[in-house]
Amino acid sequence: MKCQLIKLRTFVTGKSNMKTTRNTAARSAILELINDSNVALSQPAIQHKLNGLCDRVTIYRVLDRLLDDGLIHKIVNVNGVVNYAACSSCNHKHDHGHEHIHFSCRICSELTCLDQVVPSFSLPEGFQAEETFFTISGICKNCQDTQK
Repeated sequence: MKCQLIKLRTFVTGKSNMKTTRNTAARSAILELINDSNVALSQPAIQHKLNGLCDRVTIYRVLDRLLDDGLIHKIVNVNGVVNYAACSSCNHKHDHGHEHIHFSCRICSELTCLDQVVPSFSLPEGFQAEETFFTISGICKNCQDTQK
């Protein structure tokens, strides 16, 4: 009954007594994994690297919380798969934007943030962008070096 009362209070008031940021083992491990990675990671890749620490649903919940907290951003690759990368070029409090290019390698399938490349575009009058995904497909440096 207490759980139902808390859920009802949260629904009615929009407020919860729960701590807003819980630092669980899963959250810590996922954030560390993403922060230590040089490429964006998909949920299946994260689950594989966690080696059974938590299930798929928990991973998605943690990823959603990290997105909401502004610690990571999501990128959709050329195949439509959502990947997650650490926020490295944004100010989380004032300017949380990710208008940089992402590079998707067609050989190794890795998705890399190219923070130093910033695209520019203009929309016609009456259109307002809310989210942008800039992805270039090609062959990454590592795969080019391997082919030589």
